[in-house]
Amino acid sequence: MASNFQILSYRKSGNLHLKLMGDFDGSSAHELINILETHCRYVFRVFIHTGSLRSVHPFGREVFRNNLSALNRQSGKLIFTGKNGDKIAPERNIFFKF
Repeated sequence: MASNFQILSYRKSGNLHLKLMGDFDGSSAHELINILETHCRYVFRVFIHTGSLRSVHPFGREVFRNNLSALNRQSGKLIFTGKNGDKIAPERNIFFKF
């Protein structure tokens, strides 16, 4: 994981909010996937806030997208926000920019 990468999380009204901060690389992608695998089935939607990411490494993006198959039944619940949402979100998902 990038040494400066962090995920802050909180739940509100049946939704999980994940704020990604720092640099998103392959290890960071695995950390995000692990959190989603653990919590996705217990919430209505997961908001992945990307506005605090400093950079998105192409390898991190591909690791994330390639490992989403483990969440295939729940991946429709993912909502990407922020300036880096389109760099991480799978092409089939809809994301919002704030």
